[in-house]
Amino acid sequence: MINFFYETDFILNNEERYSSWAAQVVTSESCSVGEINYIFCNDEYLHKINLDYLQHDDYTDIISFDYSEGSLLHGDIYISIERVLDNSKTFNVSFDDELLRVMAHGLLHYCGFKDKSNSESIIMRDKEEEKIALFHVKQ
Repeated sequence: MINFFYETDFILNNEERYSSWAAQVVTSESCSVGEINYIFCNDEYLHKINLDYLQHDDYTDIISFDYSEGSLLHGDIYISIERVLDNSKTFNVSFDDELLRVMAHGLLHYCGFKDKSNSESIIMRDKEEEKIALFHVKQ
């Protein structure tokens, strides 16, 4: 089950479509959906999580906590809507596509993809693009 929670004024339009897409992302990587929670928040909310749990004193667009059991994916994905908006401007992409990128990014980590090295980052970016394209396929 994919759940959406809001700690900011932002609300997804058509949660059902996003939930269906996220499930498709997971199954396209030969994994299964357990309980995945997306928590949309602002910079300060995510910054506090970054400090409290990861001891990182910086702003980020996403923090994910992975509770998966093998290929059955469970976890909490926190997304700063403010960072997504800023990143969309920086990278000259639509807010919607940048949001999809970040949402997919968290799921891809749960599926086993990493992004610490340059080669891992390239693979992650290619996978993100592949998953964004899935959202834009007519249902």
